[in-house]
Amino acid sequence: MSIQAQLADQQLDRLETLLDDPALPEAMRLDEIQGYLCAALAGPQPIPPEEWLIDALGSEEALETEAGREAAQLLRAFAVELEAELARGEAPVLLLYAKDGDDEGEGPSDYLPWCRAYLEGVDTADEDWFEFLGDADDNAEDSEEITYLDERLFPLMLLTGEAEAAAREHGEDWPEGEARAAMEDECEEDLPQAVADIYRFWAAKRGTKTIRRDEPKVGRNDPCPCGSGKKFKQCCGIT
Repeated sequence: MSIQAQLADQQLDRLETLLDDPALPEAMRLDEIQGYLCAALAGPQPIPPEEWLIDALGSEEALETEAGREAAQLLRAFAVELEAELARGEAPVLLLYAKDGDDEGEGPSDYLPWCRAYLEGVDTADEDWFEFLGDADDNAEDSEEITYLDERLFPLMLLTGEAEAAAREHGEDWPEGEARAAMEDECEEDLPQAVADIYRFWAAKRGTKTIRRDEPKVGRNDPCPCGSGKKFKQCCGIT
């Protein structure tokens, strides 16, 4: 059963309305929140709700507003259903908007904001995904786990343009025309199952490796240690 069936349509509609509330000017869109959460719930350690709620709604201050509190309640329910879906290995039905601001929603789906938000969730994680798997030596041969994760992340890298940028940076050819369109279509089709596979990959990994940190972690909403007076995420924590 899809997340839309699990979380009543009227609740999703209400959440979408709240995310547009003037009290939440920096809130993510619903598609971005789903993408971000698919990554935030995965990884070596899930991002705690008190952190991803602030990221989703834009600020701690937004979370304290009436609209923010109601949105947070709906988002917690949304995350519970989404995680249950991913844990079962089910490919989530992606919540996507149409390209070019088509209000009727009849145009082609825009995967870019969803994928960018997912990769933001990867970057926000306390522990770097690939370093956790031992990817510290540029000259070392990739392990099976790193190769597996790379393959599952490929649809996201392609649909955000990062795969093409990396290929061109290294002087590699990149498909054009029909070949390019076919590759993009394949990645759009593969994306939902890929994120479900990534979630289950990390769920299986948790508890098999201890995370150690030599220095206390600076929270993304803590004052930046550089002394700028800004929050860490708005200063040295920018990725």
